[in-house]
Amino acid sequence: MRIWVNGGLRDADDARLSVLDHGLTVGDGVFETVRVADGRPFALTRHLERLTRSAKGLGLAEPDHEVVRRAVAAVVEAGPVELGRLRITYTGGLSPLGSDRGDAAPSLVVALGGTTRRPDSTAVVTVSWTRNERGAVTGLKTTSYAENVVALARAHEQGASEAIFPNTVGQLCEGTGSNVFVVLDGRIHTPPVASGCLAGITRALTLEWTGAQETELPLDVLERADEIFLTSTLRDIQAVHRVDGRELPGAPGPVTAKAVRVFEERAAGDLDP
Repeated sequence: MRIWVNGGLRDADDARLSVLDHGLTVGDGVFETVRVADGRPFALTRHLERLTRSAKGLGLAEPDHEVVRRAVAAVVEAGPVELGRLRITYTGGLSPLGSDRGDAAPSLVVALGGTTRRPDSTAVVTVSWTRNERGAVTGLKTTSYAENVVALARAHEQGASEAIFPNTVGQLCEGTGSNVFVVLDGRIHTPPVASGCLAGITRALTLEWTGAQETELPLDVLERADEIFLTSTLRDIQAVHRVDGRELPGAPGPVTAKAVRVFEERAAGDLDP
């Protein structure tokens, strides 16, 4: 594996940041995960735009998109994979210990690893921990991911691949690394970004391509939805066949199956929608 670190490619064993990098000491950083198939990144422009929004939300200098694109191209060329997870990480850089940010330039790391296609359906669990829809970093894709690590471990303990959060007022919000869609009476719904969920790239494309609508939903909608599916960069659209103790037989259902077909066709026709 060859990894881009602050201006150049490095071997994995030599790809290092300072232990005083603010992304390590206090989680002061943002990131994007991009799907790479046959050496081609998908929706890279949208990911770079969100990387910039997240960086600005933290008060970081805006990343130079051309620099990031060159880094992405170099990493993809150096380690071709059939299907891969490309991670772009942008941090506060070398800083003093504590929350104050130093004067150093931000750090940029780009890495690529192989992955496998997700199953057609999966199990999820709900957790009692909440997303704060009014927090300082709400809607930003930051490297402060410990809350997601804990919730995802809980899901794995229960034989599921994802944990679903409510927000502080009991509405359906999002998964640890995915957005949630439900089908009610043949219509596709997903929580609005005001719920505190991340404005996912795949979420946005699903809204555009399937006619889904943003709707405030109580968490218990998962107990009565006709179909449920997740969206994310590496899942694309993935049906849910079990939520907590409730089975959804036949998943993916007809509405989800159609959404999958539409997404696959549209994504195949435009690598940077």
